[in-house]
Amino acid sequence: MKLTRDLTVLFVLTVGPVIGQQPGKFVKLFNGKNLDGFDTVLRTKGINNDPEKVFRVHRGMVHVSGTEYGYIITKQEYENYHLRAEFKWGEGTFEPRKDRARDSGILVHVIGEDKVWPTSIEYQIIEGRTGEMILVGNGSSWTRNGETKIRGETKTTRFARIGQGPWKDAVGFRSPENEVEKAHGEWNLLEVICEGDSVTFKANGKVVNQGTKVRPSKGRILFQSEGAEAFFRKMELRRLK
Repeated sequence: MKLTRDLTVLFVLTVGPVIGQQPGKFVKLFNGKNLDGFDTVLRTKGINNDPEKVFRVHRGMVHVSGTEYGYIITKQEYENYHLRAEFKWGEGTFEPRKDRARDSGILVHVIGEDKVWPTSIEYQIIEGRTGEMILVGNGSSWTRNGETKIRGETKTTRFARIGQGPWKDAVGFRSPENEVEKAHGEWNLLEVICEGDSVTFKANGKVVNQGTKVRPSKGRILFQSEGAEAFFRKMELRRLK
């Protein structure tokens, strides 16, 4: 019996890790102190020119004023990864979305020139509809349940959040059905899991969208300013096998 147990232990110690190789640890994209590792892009001012501090680091958070359309974007591109970030809304809303639902987003697999907005896959963050997928830039594509949408070729370029209810484009709106966001001002955990050409969106632990045959399938990652005050923190990523 002792020999059998010893052999079993030896097998687990030597073979187990090879079969179930551990994924990488989460590493910080945002260091909590400054925007090292990111570029800023604003619609009217271009790259790394943010005199009005649309993006400001404050108490370990990225404060997004929302006063101008733009984004912070990683300098490095990524593929096969698990991204997670915490997000919450501020109070301010600004033109052209002054009285409309607060809007932001995380765009992954960003390719091409730095402009508003570059070719990518968007995890839509908007009051009452967070978790929607939007194709950005011609040629981007996403397939769900056998239906494929391609920007520039198909009539629609979005897949609604799974379980999405009725929606109204109004400040403070919350979905009457299957709302996934926490109450206004509370932190939400948002996740994007990219494995090959498959992508999964999660909000507060719940799967809110899934796609296959996704194009592009790698690129940089950006966090938007789109007319609403918002905060991001704990932006981190681990590489998948």
